[in-house]
Amino acid sequence: MVGKHHLSAIGTLVERQTRMVRLLHLPQWDGDTLHAALTARMADLAPELLRSITWDQGTEMARHLTITESLGAPIYFCDSRSPWQRGSNENANGLLRDYFPKGTDLARHSSKHLLAVEEELNNRPRVILQDRSPAQLFTALLGSASPPVLRR
Repeated sequence: MVGKHHLSAIGTLVERQTRMVRLLHLPQWDGDTLHAALTARMADLAPELLRSITWDQGTEMARHLTITESLGAPIYFCDSRSPWQRGSNENANGLLRDYFPKGTDLARHSSKHLLAVEEELNNRPRVILQDRSPAQLFTALLGSASPPVLRR
């Protein structure tokens, strides 16, 4: 999500099976800031969970090879003007607009505030998940003996 005058952004990551959301505080909208935020935010996840990242066609992904090397997850780019190729992420961005309306300076929102929004969204039941929350499903996924999504 890009902020006012394209000077700030919030990175959104959505696990496609459980719809679990992770937000990245990006006070600047560039490749170095994204790389630092992404690697820091994903550091607590097991490598098996980082199978791939699908991104849109933005200049902030200029360091995609470095990110791939840092995380061990290949990055795929959607076709230009094809948001449906990242449907879960686009839906999450729509939900986030309730918290961060278009035209606002996203840099003014702290990492702590983003974590609070993330927690609220992840604990919100969703119809697509049969009225379960992403947090419930993600916890169940991690606790299952051999979850198919974690197999490489």
